[in-house]
Amino acid sequence: MRLTVMPPSDMVAALAAKQIGKFIVAEPFNALAEAKGVGKILRFSGDIWRDHACCLSMMHDHDIQSRPEWVQNVINALVDAAAFAKHHRSETAELLAKQGIRHYTPHDAKVLRAVLQPEPIVWQKYERTGAIRHADWQQRRVDFQPFPFQSYSELLVKLLKETHLAGVNTFLNDVQPEKAARELFDTRFVERALQRDGLMSSFGLQSLQRQETFAL
Repeated sequence: MRLTVMPPSDMVAALAAKQIGKFIVAEPFNALAEAKGVGKILRFSGDIWRDHACCLSMMHDHDIQSRPEWVQNVINALVDAAAFAKHHRSETAELLAKQGIRHYTPHDAKVLRAVLQPEPIVWQKYERTGAIRHADWQQRRVDFQPFPFQSYSELLVKLLKETHLAGVNTFLNDVQPEKAARELFDTRFVERALQRDGLMSSFGLQSLQRQETFAL
């Protein structure tokens, strides 16, 4: 098997043209391949690493040091948006769709609804085909969760040390996951954001500590 890196926007067309045999990517490109009838879901990554993160918010050190209040306001807004999307899935699909007022994405509302709020019968199909093997995890196809979890960052670094696509990665041999996680991921702002207005309970969090679950 040969791995190829390509833009997500090219993946569905490449699959349809049989230029590639399969792809792994964030939503909604998987749902788009399903909607076009050119692909099917083989496995959900969230069914392998329970409640894993997807995206990362990055800030310049200059901003973090010189205007932390501004950084905090940005993170607060992201956490608020995540809380809204988590509890208003159909409305979020409509807002993000190309038919929406601001045309946030080029994707059809039907495709986004399939991601954000799939029909139960579709979810049951994924369980039958083996795309979902840990039904007891009660995963969502896409969920919304801020990540102040040191345990997640440490395991991510550990797994990166075991992953090699191209180039020289020997520098990873000396990387200490615990130290790297502390230095690369600044959780202070998201921790403060979650302390506001009952947002911990909104995301179903009892604490900022958790046990990572990784199982094929």
